[in-house]
Amino acid sequence: MGLIRKLRDTEPFNQLPDEVFAEFDESAILKKFPPHTHIFNQHDSPTGYLYVIKEGLVEIVALTPGGVEMVVDYRKEGAFFGGTPVFTNEPYTAGARTVKSTACYLIPDHLLAKAAQKSPKISEYFTKAIFSRVRSLYSDMVSDHSQKALTQMEAFPFKKRLSEIMTTPVQCCSRTTNVREIARILTHKGIGAILVSDESNFAAGIITEHDLVTKVLAREDIDPQLATASEVMTANPFTMSPDTYMYEATTFMMGHRIKHMPVLDRGEVVGIVTLQDLMKYRSQKSMLLVGSVKEASSIEELQTIKGEIIKVAKALMGETRSPFETMEIISYIHHCILRRAYEIVLENYQQQGHMLPDIRFCFVIMGSGGRKEMLLDPDQDNGFVYENFPDSRVEEIDAFFVPLSQSLVDAFNTIGYPLCSGKVMANNPQWRGRLKEWRTRIADWTRNPEPQKVMYSSIFFDFMPLVGDPTLCQDLRDIVHYQVRENPAFLYHMMEQDLKHKVPLGLLGRFIVEKEEAHKGQLSIKQAGSIFIVDCIRMFLLEKGIDAITTIERLDELVKLNVFNQETSEHIKAALEAFTFLRLRNEIELIDQGLPPTHYLDPHELTKNEQDLLKEAFRAASKLQDSTKRHFGRIMGS
Repeated sequence: MGLIRKLRDTEPFNQLPDEVFAEFDESAILKKFPPHTHIFNQHDSPTGYLYVIKEGLVEIVALTPGGVEMVVDYRKEGAFFGGTPVFTNEPYTAGARTVKSTACYLIPDHLLAKAAQKSPKISEYFTKAIFSRVRSLYSDMVSDHSQKALTQMEAFPFKKRLSEIMTTPVQCCSRTTNVREIARILTHKGIGAILVSDESNFAAGIITEHDLVTKVLAREDIDPQLATASEVMTANPFTMSPDTYMYEATTFMMGHRIKHMPVLDRGEVVGIVTLQDLMKYRSQKSMLLVGSVKEASSIEELQTIKGEIIKVAKALMGETRSPFETMEIISYIHHCILRRAYEIVLENYQQQGHMLPDIRFCFVIMGSGGRKEMLLDPDQDNGFVYENFPDSRVEEIDAFFVPLSQSLVDAFNTIGYPLCSGKVMANNPQWRGRLKEWRTRIADWTRNPEPQKVMYSSIFFDFMPLVGDPTLCQDLRDIVHYQVRENPAFLYHMMEQDLKHKVPLGLLGRFIVEKEEAHKGQLSIKQAGSIFIVDCIRMFLLEKGIDAITTIERLDELVKLNVFNQETSEHIKAALEAFTFLRLRNEIELIDQGLPPTHYLDPHELTKNEQDLLKEAFRAASKLQDSTKRHFGRIMGS
């Protein structure tokens, strides 16, 4: 049986002795489940087994009070589920549903309990109940919000099924079809993928344009004249049924980074959907707004358009289950507005007779904008990076870019992006410069990590190109990685500075609110919650010298590097998701009341469920702070 092989390298079973594995192997039952079958439901009594997936795919789903199942995780081959009740003596905190035909090994619960006596790590692992508290509380809250939102706006994307939007009939080929013929079909039909099927119309595989490039054109050991579909296809592709809701398909495809997915009805191919198809429906309001941004001809028009982002936010909050997706779409719109504003300002500036110097440069945005994590009230964090032009040209370059920078900052402020209180903006000479000048600044920050410099670095390290030559940004990242590597104590000081602040929970779990008049009785979801997660994850990423844009992408990279295990990562994501949802909803409510959006709110005005969720999210952030402190404290002491 393959059970032992699947568990030997899997936490928390990887330290068990051979005799325990032998007992598992002897007593385990192999059971098969059809697609879209509930293995067990949330709140069901335990079945008495731990489930280990031999083959297939399982969704972990949380049932909301409104009866809506929300997918909180996917478990693939080799993963396990259903073990927590063995140690908590409570019903299942989430359900498990197969996505496709799935076979599982079932290990009796008494053997799991017995194994835990030999390895306490097992019981500790399961009693953490990673998903149960934050995820279930969060899904309850989102369901309640979504049901209200759906009564106020266009709800058809939320309710639309794949059968209504899929492309049919599907272009197919056989396993023996030559890849040149496949390329001709894709070009002639204007499609991005073709299915490989057999006589029974079963989806044996899928071939995309990307496959042809990476598996044929980019390889010297493949002859395009002789290669066939079976050699380059992705076998056993993910599929969904025609009655799947659009929001389920969108979340699944984005989470698994796939752009084409076959639609199967009782095993037979009936259609295909693309992520592009889904997003056309998924974000109608946002795409319309982006179109108006591109057509804007004045700063005043962009000011009006920015005021419309709240409508997109409301629509997305009603349609989506993922605040991260909502945040990325909102960030994309902000980026489009800022980029178009840059174009308008530059065009006006050049019409006044100023000539753009013939140097490579890049206008960068930083902070939440650089992470694609902007909500409704982002301020400005921006700057210029130039190539290393000769010193003799400094006066000439400044003559152009200094006035341009001021005009940009003023224009952004007019549109509705407030000035940065720390003056992290292009009109400040400290945030413009050649690569060699940026190298000097970054070296100073990392060698002399005073509080102000640490604050600057925390904003700056989340930079990304908005306009200009993006290769300068990569050069800048190389400088950052080099300086952090050369000055490892910097991360310790960054950690110390960040962890001076604690989550606003007292010893008895009561909220600690602000006493100063400006925000009396309130707390900041950002400064006292999500910022801790963002900062801690950034520190681990910098230590590893790797690049990723969003905090979620950074977490995924850190899981690949075994810095975090998958369960811990999902716990952190759930907390960040809760912070983001509550903050965005609060900003929307304030704007609707004619007030400026802010990340401060009165926690006692939340429902009991929402207060519990916020406390759990704060506790998750606090645990991450503790882990970060221990990790970088050890580095400093070694």
